[in-house]
Amino acid sequence: MNKHDADKRDLFAIADLANEFGISTRAIRFYETKGLLKPDRLGSTRVFRRRDRARLILILRGKRLGFTLRDISEYLSLYDADGTRTAQVKLLIEKVDERLELLRAQMADLETTIAELTEIRQLADDRLRSGPSEGETA
Repeated sequence: MNKHDADKRDLFAIADLANEFGISTRAIRFYETKGLLKPDRLGSTRVFRRRDRARLILILRGKRLGFTLRDISEYLSLYDADGTRTAQVKLLIEKVDERLELLRAQMADLETTIAELTEIRQLADDRLRSGPSEGETA
């Protein structure tokens, strides 16, 4: 099923969504147990609607951006509750700012680590070029 076909459909089986997004059916069931997805049931079969597919897109995007399932759940609950989406947008801004701050701190740590490793590498290269020190054999 390509994206264009999926955009036109109203109902999806769990395998359809798993295949479309390259995730396991187990992952989808996990999101369901966490209350992030709420498919309808026909007997024992899960039936997902467009709304569930849209929520799954938001869940996967949030995970890719490093948000916790709690953050994603809070965001999705506002999506359901606030018709104006104002609270949702404010929460999104808050969570994005928090994530940016964390990533910037991690980037600074990585830059420090890279500089330290580069210096260690340079010292090791210099030592090899200068040859063995007194008492060492090559």
